[in-house]
Amino acid sequence: MTEQRKGRRAIEVGPTGKNVAENVARLRARMGLTTRQLAAKLEQAGRPIPASGITRMENQQRVVTADELTALAAVFGVSPAALLLPLKDSIHEVAEITGAGAVPADIAWAWASNKRPLQIEPGEERTATAEMEYALASLPPNAREAMKHPAGRAIEAAYEDVTRAIVRARWSVEGDEGEFEELLDQARTSLERTLAELGRLAVEHEEVVRLRNGVPRQGGD
Repeated sequence: MTEQRKGRRAIEVGPTGKNVAENVARLRARMGLTTRQLAAKLEQAGRPIPASGITRMENQQRVVTADELTALAAVFGVSPAALLLPLKDSIHEVAEITGAGAVPADIAWAWASNKRPLQIEPGEERTATAEMEYALASLPPNAREAMKHPAGRAIEAAYEDVTRAIVRARWSVEGDEGEFEELLDQARTSLERTLAELGRLAVEHEEVVRLRNGVPRQGGD
């Protein structure tokens, strides 16, 4: 009787479990570890998994618990997202996610990185209200405040635009050069907007310091 069948019905490995299985095998091979060596590292980390259990994980025959997944990520030196998702983020690829189905790979990674909601209903735009609801439910206070602030939103938009430009720069499609130029212009605009918002952030800070020190505003308050 296997671990999964002791006293209860075995749990079927779903799409995310399959991603985990493939990533455990990938990362173990990348580090040059045998299953016994990985088992030893997990034991040292305080979350022992026998070598046979690791083999069953990789063969999609054993469900990985939340604590085990976290321990594996710590031992491999990666984010938990590197175990949960396939190692692809092209806008032309999809990632299978339990409970959500096939999701554009770039959106899946943005969601796993806590940058945006996973899905938006067809025809629905990413509204400020939806973003704030996501932040309230998903983020700790400092990250939430950064996401709410105009400078934080500008930086995130710039990151997305620069990423699109970098990816597009690797393509070479005849007659499609204009698209790259548009993406590049959008990235420049986003970076300029970010600098402007950071300038306003500096002014906000100066105002806070002024109020703290009791210095009257120029022109007289």
